[in-house]
Amino acid sequence: MPTLLYFARLRETFGVEREQVPLPAPASVAGLLDALRARGSVWATELAPGRAFRVAVNQRVANAETAVADTDEIAIFPPVTGG
Repeated sequence: MPTLLYFARLRETFGVEREQVPLPAPASVAGLLDALRARGSVWATELAPGRAFRVAVNQRVANAETAVADTDEIAIFPPVTGG
């Protein structure tokens, strides 16, 4: 099962730092986000289309079509700004 890591406001809102989840069908970032949104409540709100968050698979920025595998590490985090 892939390992999901949550950072910043998402970690605080979800109340979890990391978890392992079964691969959805399709095994993609989009499929994974759909499965997480299906949990409802804050999951659906925070991961809704249009909300500000990024996804990385194995420390590489990913998009909705990026495939995911059982051995992947997937990070979900708010965009980072700096100055």
